[in-house]
Amino acid sequence: MTNEPTYQLSIVIVNYNVEYFLDQCLDSVKKAILPISAEVIIVDNCSVDGSIEMLKSKYPEFELIENKINSGFSKANNQAIRQAKGKYVLLLNPDTIVAEDTFSKVVAFMDNTPDCGGLGVHMIDGKGCFLPESKRGLPTPMVAFYKIFGLSKIFPKSKRFGQYHLGHLGEFEINKIDVLSGAFMLLRAEALEKVGLLDEDFFMYGEDIDLSYRITLGGYNNYYFPDTSIIHYKGESTKKSSINYVFVFYRAMVIFAKKHFSGKNARLYSLLINFAIYIRASLALLVRFVKQAFLPVIDFIYIVTGLYALTNYWRLAEIEFQEDLIKYSIPIYAATWLITSIFNGGYDVPIRLFKLLKGVFWGTIFILIAYATLPKSLQFSRLFIFIGAAWVFGYYVISRIFLHFAIRKKFNLKVRSKKNFVVIGSHQEFQRVVDLLKQTNDRIGKISSISIEELAPEIECDELVFCSKDMSYMEIIHIMRTLEMDHFDFKIAPANAMHVIGSNSIETAGDLYILNLNTLVSKENKRKKRLFDVLGSGLLLVTIPVSAFMFKHKKKYIQNLAAIFIGRKSFIGFSDEDMQRDVRLPKIKAGVLSPCDGVTIDLPSIHEKINLLYARDYSMRKDFSIILNSWTKLDQ
Repeated sequence: MTNEPTYQLSIVIVNYNVEYFLDQCLDSVKKAILPISAEVIIVDNCSVDGSIEMLKSKYPEFELIENKINSGFSKANNQAIRQAKGKYVLLLNPDTIVAEDTFSKVVAFMDNTPDCGGLGVHMIDGKGCFLPESKRGLPTPMVAFYKIFGLSKIFPKSKRFGQYHLGHLGEFEINKIDVLSGAFMLLRAEALEKVGLLDEDFFMYGEDIDLSYRITLGGYNNYYFPDTSIIHYKGESTKKSSINYVFVFYRAMVIFAKKHFSGKNARLYSLLINFAIYIRASLALLVRFVKQAFLPVIDFIYIVTGLYALTNYWRLAEIEFQEDLIKYSIPIYAATWLITSIFNGGYDVPIRLFKLLKGVFWGTIFILIAYATLPKSLQFSRLFIFIGAAWVFGYYVISRIFLHFAIRKKFNLKVRSKKNFVVIGSHQEFQRVVDLLKQTNDRIGKISSISIEELAPEIECDELVFCSKDMSYMEIIHIMRTLEMDHFDFKIAPANAMHVIGSNSIETAGDLYILNLNTLVSKENKRKKRLFDVLGSGLLLVTIPVSAFMFKHKKKYIQNLAAIFIGRKSFIGFSDEDMQRDVRLPKIKAGVLSPCDGVTIDLPSIHEKINLLYARDYSMRKDFSIILNSWTKLDQ
């Protein structure tokens, strides 16, 4: 920062592999800085997704700092702040969209409020819902206790229990607050000179709380300013996973406590936070396990009970089974039908009876094959296997129909209908969006075009698409705030871009319509791919005394097979460089071989198309074909 400001505002954005969101953010920033004098400084933390190329081609007027490593949020922001020349410095997330009036309004408020050291604004998510972290209280030990143990969620409007998100303060009222959100953190340069920059001990979370607290210690106030709104696609920059987020976020709270609280309070706070970390992580694991295992366990019990009941009919016909045979074979049969049903997608949501039928069919085939290899003394009845299979499928049908009517939402048997879209924009943009949607989504239903004047909460559609070329971001944000409907989702089609961007809820990261590449990472295909890897690598590991002599690098060959078997690698996969370079590719385990192995034309464009085709049209047969054509490279 310089002593004499050159600009009214310095905007600092730290980017890490969110090219499409950054592009949209900068498009909104470019429009919002027109009424004021401002500079934009982008710090890229070693992105490899095409962000750098996009910045240099589309926004050459903005200053770019290219880091060679991911130095963390605090350090990267400090790099830009030190060379900022604005009276005010704005720390802005790349997964945000600002309105055209945002900067002029916040700068005017700061000019008229000399005690304001930091300012935050009204934020909504991609669904149009208010983000409560727009205004926060200081996480003292008691405030943290109320949040960790859910009291703040139970009593969100309470001045005592809802202090973390200041629920007692009005959503549309200007108020003094304790903590600003790092997604939009407007700071007075003079205050930063006095209290210091972001603490680089915080790598990702907690730095905004620390700096907000130091601003108040420095004699300034932090304000919540709801006279303008921004969109924050919460989670897109960090890709939060529940357990990892618990550890990283609450560890940051421990750093904050040790730094600012007295010895006794700091120890109490650290003890509370560490206790909460392991409680929350354990609960997350337990809940995940219960959700995934509960229904299969119930099914297993019912299937085994039914199979045992069937043996009574054999006894009535005076056909006796060996007790040991019944004792072990029936649970094995039940487990086989259950496992094959799982691998064929029978337990995926939405439930499909055809997948359960397919699972029972393959389970029956496997049982019959195994049965044929048994000695005669252990073969008691093929008819029992067929009747048992009929019972299993019959149970599946009856139980799923019951769940369909009893619970409906998760177990809805109704075939997924196609999505209906409504597009707001010019005729030219409407046609462009129609073409884009039809190329990128296989569940396209009706696509309609309406004007802003025709828009109403009663509109019937699944997704509402705004064309930013024909609408201001202020209009888009206003509509999202006003409608805030649960029955459809919002998307934005940026001008001159081959993607539609949005986010369905506060709990989900942003989503893109670029190409329909979800086939490879569907639950069913992930299981099949893993099964292929385990069986294939297991077979080759068994034959190592023979097969190893076919390879020049024997040690590497054995290491590759072991890595595939334990799940660190896959037979076929994209390289880390490919997945980072092309964000359209689903994130899977790196492969010993790639879809491009065996292709003689060594052109990046050809390799890109082959990777996309593999992701879109994946099958186990395709993996087998690649291995047959390129097996000599298994020692690479």
